[in-house]
Amino acid sequence: MIQSLKPLHDKKAFICDMDGVIYHGNQVLPGVHDFISWMQNNGKDFLFLTNSSERSPRELSQKLERMGISVPETCFYTSALATASFLRSQCPGGSVYVIGEPGLVNALYEQGFTMNDYNPDYVVFGETRSLNYNQIEKAVLLIRKGAKLIGTNSDLTGPSENGIVPACRSLVSPIELTTGKKAYYIGKPNPLIMRHALKSLACHRVDAALIGDRMDTDVIAGIESEIDTVLVLSGCSTLETVNSFPYRPKYILGGVGDILNDEYELKIQ
Repeated sequence: MIQSLKPLHDKKAFICDMDGVIYHGNQVLPGVHDFISWMQNNGKDFLFLTNSSERSPRELSQKLERMGISVPETCFYTSALATASFLRSQCPGGSVYVIGEPGLVNALYEQGFTMNDYNPDYVVFGETRSLNYNQIEKAVLLIRKGAKLIGTNSDLTGPSENGIVPACRSLVSPIELTTGKKAYYIGKPNPLIMRHALKSLACHRVDAALIGDRMDTDVIAGIESEIDTVLVLSGCSTLETVNSFPYRPKYILGGVGDILNDEYELKIQ
């Protein structure tokens, strides 16, 4: 199947996922340098919108810098920032019990929240590589005492240098199952984070495209926000994955470097 990519070249702005699109772990993906240079040299506005809550925008900017890509921290927005912003709108000056990495903790501090492991307003769960049984047990007890459960994102899995690994929703599931309470997830495809992306780009939805590697978060987020979607097969999704969903992306490419072509031939096995 031949896809003409010229309409993509006319877009004024790009909302781009990171894990599985820009890199796997600490390994930059093919075509990324050329794609980012193309956006910068052609006056495209862009925002890296990630469901990962582990790192701050500054850390993400520094990570790309180590990969030879210079992008200012203002070009990043994370599910941690979106979560902290949402909670501030709901419960200004509240308290939280956090299971997550410094990027999430710091985002909550910056929005005026305090840490509380006795009677918090919320239990907030984000990706972490140091999850242990004591944290799960504590979260369950706090939720049973009245705390509300918040998840930074609803990703079940994520790409890594070693393959597919569990992500936020998989890790929070023991708490949901034990308490009978479903978390409210803030990251993609929640429209809250998508509205922020368009607002920060000062862009109308018809002038933007969303690039991601997941059907269940990235693509559905774009479809429900009426933004053209680009699925890249460099992360979690395959063509078989696409066929298992009742909706389809506007474009399916091997990776972001393919956007630079005039057209792309999708080889269907």
